[in-house]
Amino acid sequence: MIRYLVTLSAIATLTTALTACDRSEQPAAPSEPVVAAAPADTAPKPAPKPTAKPAPKNAVAAVDARRLQQADKDPGSWMSYGRTYSEQRFSPLKKINAGNIAPLGLAWSYDLETQRGIEATSIVVDGVMYTTSSWSIVHALDARTGKHLWTFDPQVAKDKLKHTCCGPVNRGVAVWKGKVFFGALDGRLFALNAKNGKVNWEVATFDPTLPYTITGAPRVIKGKVLIGNGGAEFGVRGFLSAYDVKDGSLAWRFYTVPGDPSLGFENDTMKMAADTWKGEWWKLGGGGGTVWDSMAYDPKLDLLYFGVGNGTPWNQELRSPGGGDNLFLSSIVAVRPETGEYVWHYQTTPGESWDYTATQSLILANLKLDGKTRKVIMQAPKNGFFYVLDRETGELLSANNYIDITWATHVDMETGRPVEVAGARYEKTPFTLFPSYLGGHNWHPMSYSPKTGLVYIPVLDIPAVYGQPEKFKYNPGVSNTGVDGIVSALPDEQAERDAIGALVKGRLLAWDPVAQKEAWRVEYRGPWNGGTLATAGNLVLQGTADGKLVAYRADNGKELWHFPTQTGVVAPPITYEIDGEQYISVNVGWGGAFALVFGEYVQAESLPNVSRVLTFKLGGKASLPPVTWTPAVVFNPPELTANADTIKLGFETYQDTCMGCHGLNAVSGLLIPDLRGSAFLWDEKGWEAVVRGGQLKDRGMASFADNISAEESEAIRSYVIQQAQRGKAERQKAEADKAKATK
Repeated sequence: MIRYLVTLSAIATLTTALTACDRSEQPAAPSEPVVAAAPADTAPKPAPKPTAKPAPKNAVAAVDARRLQQADKDPGSWMSYGRTYSEQRFSPLKKINAGNIAPLGLAWSYDLETQRGIEATSIVVDGVMYTTSSWSIVHALDARTGKHLWTFDPQVAKDKLKHTCCGPVNRGVAVWKGKVFFGALDGRLFALNAKNGKVNWEVATFDPTLPYTITGAPRVIKGKVLIGNGGAEFGVRGFLSAYDVKDGSLAWRFYTVPGDPSLGFENDTMKMAADTWKGEWWKLGGGGGTVWDSMAYDPKLDLLYFGVGNGTPWNQELRSPGGGDNLFLSSIVAVRPETGEYVWHYQTTPGESWDYTATQSLILANLKLDGKTRKVIMQAPKNGFFYVLDRETGELLSANNYIDITWATHVDMETGRPVEVAGARYEKTPFTLFPSYLGGHNWHPMSYSPKTGLVYIPVLDIPAVYGQPEKFKYNPGVSNTGVDGIVSALPDEQAERDAIGALVKGRLLAWDPVAQKEAWRVEYRGPWNGGTLATAGNLVLQGTADGKLVAYRADNGKELWHFPTQTGVVAPPITYEIDGEQYISVNVGWGGAFALVFGEYVQAESLPNVSRVLTFKLGGKASLPPVTWTPAVVFNPPELTANADTIKLGFETYQDTCMGCHGLNAVSGLLIPDLRGSAFLWDEKGWEAVVRGGQLKDRGMASFADNISAEESEAIRSYVIQQAQRGKAERQKAEADKAKATK
């Protein structure tokens, strides 16, 4: 077992590196749907309590502060990313419930016409569904029937994939007063006319030549559009920005890490943060700390909360030699939404060194703790602990691990800090950690039911091994994790790989945040299952990696219903009501970090990617057309002529620069072509033209001439040939064993 745990470093390996090839995906004409019939002394005075007003007849995206703050009086709509500002993902609807869900069937489906990960939460308001597909493409559909209304494609350059960790994914839009807002992968923030998809305004939130990206959904608060960005591993300085909804002018920007001290600080908050850093972090791309996903808002306290990501590089020994907490990495931060003024923070992982982000779902709720009702904010970040904080002050109220962890023993309630295990920072020797860099919980949204008092978490349970690299040099524009890629590789022996696979797990976990303990669980065949939805009908729904949408009893986890989705599901479901009829909808289409990196462990049922919106109602009779193809790799490698030193160089360079898109040990997850089956393995000049010449940039494979030398490029080709020969031999052995077993 020790051997297997050490080789599990493969799983830890540099998640977000590298190169990206993509199928040539020019979106087709829209398809027709398949249709069935702060501290208290600094707090401003609370705003007057809004009065709910129904949307005018024939209104389009008529969402404002009054309507959104009174969302529970309009339960048929899903007006914001988490339905309400509290981000609970709980719906009061209960016409579909645990007692009558059996006849739930497909009402309609809509093909999104892309073949990469689908992560969006659809918005449904005033009878219209607004959603996004990969490549930041926005779709508006009739929420009753799925009829196409309009599509807007921002035409993101395909070679921007070079700066992505997890593919060209997008998590959705925000709507406000007749406008639809979304962030494109290349950093443009758009305001579209909700009636027709025409551009009202657009603004660049960052220089698109820099390795930032946007994949998260914006929020609109007090007339400001809030948007963050991703790209921490690639060398950026994180920030959250607020733009005026009327014209896109920048209202404020909150940087999450300090800049070069010699240039001065933007404010006293950055000066405070700089005292927690050592070395010259600004020379390694900026320190990281991107705000790439979670936000929540309390209108009464007038506090905006957001989660902050990892550092650049992950390895603190390289990023901030000598230690320090490195604020505001891996922190929950509270600010004033009108000005961006800092109020408080809580850091989940001080001096983080493992990609343990705090960008995971933030949920606001009122919990009775020790006989007193407390206004809390809850999070299950990557590091494996579940936190309950006072959302007015940031005081830690409780913390407990929601999965087995090895990097820390507990959270000290006096200091609020995790108590680390000796050696967990892998300074001298490799260290096996639970959870891996994917975390115990990743971006897939969790939900909370006030009815059951439980939080429903899409849990990942994967170990990883981290180790110091023999040498490290900051490489601008590509992933810089500062973790040894060779230590993180898969073993050659298939039996060892299979043993590792048995440790790669996923589950749905129902967690009691008051008692800080598990209530129930459902084990899955593997990780990377979708986000969750809880309803007043005693239901919790979740899509799975093995291609199902499943409904469980929210109180005890009993499975009640499932539907085959024909592809892995990572997005969360929503529910809405029109004309007195309740619908449940989910966007499907396999993708994301696990789907790219862990090709060795992707379940066959996750593939192919069939990107669709699937919408259900009681008595729905629609069906999906059969899937007639499955991606596969055809092995036909040339003879291997390179020497051992060349192959080792190729192995090192591949793990550091290519693995994040093309998979550990060159085993693709088959969302993009498997390099082991590439015809360019036979063509040295052709390979060079692609890798360094950018010959396939219009299909997503940018030029890496600034990052990979000609010698390294050819060494990578030699390494991939070696892995292709290995793959061919393993397939032949498996086929022979199968034939022998059938005799």
